[in-house]
Amino acid sequence: MRRRSLLIAVPAGLVTLAACGDGDDSGSSSAGDSATPEASATSAPPPKIVDGPLPAITAGTKFDEKPTVAKGGGEPSKDLAVKAVIAGGGRAVAENDFVSANYLGQIWESAKVFDNSYDRKTPLVIQLAQGGVIDGWRYALIGKKTGSRVQFSVPPTWGYGEQGNEQVGIKGSDTLVFVVDVQDAFNAKSSAKGKEVPQDDAALPKVGTNTDGKAPAIEVPKSDAPKKLAAEYVLEGDGAEVDAQDSVLVQYKGVVWDGGKEFDSTYGRKQLTSFSLQQVVKGWSQGLTGKKVGSRVLIVIPPDLGYGDSPPEGSGIEKDSTLVFSVDILAKM
Repeated sequence: MRRRSLLIAVPAGLVTLAACGDGDDSGSSSAGDSATPEASATSAPPPKIVDGPLPAITAGTKFDEKPTVAKGGGEPSKDLAVKAVIAGGGRAVAENDFVSANYLGQIWESAKVFDNSYDRKTPLVIQLAQGGVIDGWRYALIGKKTGSRVQFSVPPTWGYGEQGNEQVGIKGSDTLVFVVDVQDAFNAKSSAKGKEVPQDDAALPKVGTNTDGKAPAIEVPKSDAPKKLAAEYVLEGDGAEVDAQDSVLVQYKGVVWDGGKEFDSTYGRKQLTSFSLQQVVKGWSQGLTGKKVGSRVLIVIPPDLGYGDSPPEGSGIEKDSTLVFSVDILAKM
């Protein structure tokens, strides 16, 4: 099933460039027959938001339970109908935030379910940015708090438009009904929140443990760089372990071992990054595989697992450099 089809932008950052032709920088995963709320080609004016009508949720009424939703009765609203079925107590979601959510989508007229994340047992992680997700999702979820269940109906204007989505049976005239359980939200100020782990190895860099969304300090020792990959917890989270095939949402900072000069950082760009572990330098994929979501990880990458003798042009990285990263694993995608 396609899990990242609604992202249209290439993730920023040097780390998404694979070394020595090991992959490309698209950050996308394999496609399948799914109808996640990918953006349409055009953007409509903001909708009027109304309370209903909305069909009843007849089963699976608790937060994060797969819901069963009745067929729509009568004509759907021409506006965006939105209801917080369960009001969460977390922070409010803002424009351009990434959200982690389980969801179900069906067609108003027939109650045909065209997609849901509950059966995949993997929440969707998506940025609520213009051009990155259908407008109905953006307008319905912005301002809602994490921990909320939000139900909304999306007319074609703020959905898939007149073209619909033929592969899953959505016509250009169909109004869509979504139930979305908003689990978490992330932005440029997000940090890992794991438990602090002692940094006892004097041969490895020390990484700051601040969780205020600011870039952690990285102190590189004056000794020679290790010849092998090192990947150690700085903060250990309690989330799911990252698999080698996963995509992840991260904050990170990278410095060169010799001199400790920073060459890349999401903190400096004020923008989170997401990518597939199959399409990054080997040191990243090997260093993050098996680590838990919610963690901050120190990765020391020797040249043969990094950029070797072919660093990205203009990066400031010399040939055969050992690289040091602090990586906050915010979510699996």
